[in-house]
Amino acid sequence: MDFPAEPFRIKVVEPLRRTTREERDQLIREAGFNVFGLPAASVYVDLLTDSGTSAMSDHQWAGMMMGDESYAGSKNYYHFEETIHSLFGFRHVIPTHQGRAAENLLFSIALKEGDLVPNNIHFDTTRANVLHKRGVPLDLVIDEAMFPEKEHPFKGNMDPAKLERAFQVHGPGKIPLVMITVTNNSAGGQPVSMENVRQVSAIARKYKTPFIIDACRYAENCYFIKEREAGYGGKSLTEIARELFSYADGCTMSAKKDALVNIGGFLALNDEEWAEKAKNLLILLEGYPTYGGLAGRDLEAIARGLVEGLDEAYLAYRIGQVRALGDRLERAGVPFVKPAGGHAIFLNGGAILPHIPRENYPAQALVVALYREAGIRAVEIGGLMFGEKEADGSEKYPTLELVRLAIPRRVYTSLHLAYVADAVIEIYRNREKIKGLRLVHEAALLRHFTARLEEVE
Repeated sequence: MDFPAEPFRIKVVEPLRRTTREERDQLIREAGFNVFGLPAASVYVDLLTDSGTSAMSDHQWAGMMMGDESYAGSKNYYHFEETIHSLFGFRHVIPTHQGRAAENLLFSIALKEGDLVPNNIHFDTTRANVLHKRGVPLDLVIDEAMFPEKEHPFKGNMDPAKLERAFQVHGPGKIPLVMITVTNNSAGGQPVSMENVRQVSAIARKYKTPFIIDACRYAENCYFIKEREAGYGGKSLTEIARELFSYADGCTMSAKKDALVNIGGFLALNDEEWAEKAKNLLILLEGYPTYGGLAGRDLEAIARGLVEGLDEAYLAYRIGQVRALGDRLERAGVPFVKPAGGHAIFLNGGAILPHIPRENYPAQALVVALYREAGIRAVEIGGLMFGEKEADGSEKYPTLELVRLAIPRRVYTSLHLAYVADAVIEIYRNREKIKGLRLVHEAALLRHFTARLEEVE
């Protein structure tokens, strides 16, 4: 059997409507060839993101009914805080409505204009929040991450030599914090090893610089450590998580991933001064520090989801499902980032569509083809998302043109993913028919969300 059996049974179902190719062609044109502009009801299998798209458990739904909606000091906040203290170990817990709000708080209190923020690879909102504060995001991932076909057990690692060099060249005064993202989304959902976290932590401590973990997929990363790293096979995922965060001074988290909820996040810190500044800013931007823009019922669902997200049977199924999709595509010769990531398969759009030049966004063209031909919504991780304008107005493109098939947690069955595999394989066999795209409208930051394009005839 290709796909693993689900370690749960289904209680509630949501009907899906199948559209025709003609309908989808009209809809994608009206959306400016940008799948963010599509109505979700027109999508058959939605792999746009794994963020906020999880199916919650009966235990989480039961907790929602126990929501204490007091403005300050709700009992759900204290359960939320206790759970985070237990798993992450940080002294101060600051709820936010999602991960990018936690990033905004962190960079607002830590960055000044011209500061540099090293990371393995910044994802879109993290990069945008650094840029919004007039900082400079530095991507210091290991070189292996830039070779999609290359196998490496921890392809998401930061290169310690590159980090050391950044401190030596720029000086600790220009680097207010070091970040590392687990798993490394932009590198294909690839994990970071415990040894690498220790190395990065040691360098940060050497230069007396705070070390922050972007923890949104920490549970999947811990599973990979248990599976692949020597000395961790006999440890529980909770033990691995506690060790992971023991090397850091704080974390940001979008709870919409590994906490298995539809909204929420947090900033957790050890530093008293930073925490005080963050809480004061939180009151202005998000809400009082014991709710931070969330309802009490949401805080309760997160507290329960953080524990469920570390369940080993669930993670074996979750990562096995992604891996099985990759195995099907590999047998058909479809190029993608190897090994399969924790939350997604990243198709190598540049290798699939070599006839489309970079300025015509081959990965976005593949995203459009997936929707138009099969009703599958994916997301581009390439020139549209990460392209940058040079001083002369020309475009600077990232190294890779990827298409992310992000698998929502506990949502789609094995047959849904078999359908996805068959559709991708069929499109790959007819790839020479796919046309490139021309950008006709863009925003200054995070342009991929609202960009409009047209097909190049």
